[in-house]
Amino acid sequence: MNQFFTDIASRISALAGRAATFLIATLIIVVWAATGPLFGFADTWQLVVNTGTTIITFLMVFLIQNTQNRDSVAIQAKLDELLRALTGAREGDFIGVEHLTDDEIEAIRAKLERVAAKKPVKQVKAAASSKGKSKRPASRRAPSKS
Repeated sequence: MNQFFTDIASRISALAGRAATFLIATLIIVVWAATGPLFGFADTWQLVVNTGTTIITFLMVFLIQNTQNRDSVAIQAKLDELLRALTGAREGDFIGVEHLTDDEIEAIRAKLERVAAKKPVKQVKAAASSKGKSKRPASRRAPSKS
């Protein structure tokens, strides 16, 4: 069931984010508005669009939230792997930080800002370049600015 929902949510989210979907939705609203005089702007005519948009909005909230949750978890996993793989990274301090309370995360952010304020950017760049050559192959390195 979970995989089925994930598949459906992914497909609908991908479709909903396309320009063609926006144009179709806009066309539906234009056609609905244009038929107003035909139906005498009756209550039923108004109820059709109100009900339709309410149902779509209600369902899209869950699909969008599901997509955002999956993206967030995937990004966290990638960041955790980067921290784990980097030599000298403070992985014990940051891996899993997303599970802390808002106050705990804010305390870490404030501490990092205080540390960054004490260490000018030039020193950070110099420290990074003095650690040695990049382990990436030459074909994947950023071009030098010399």
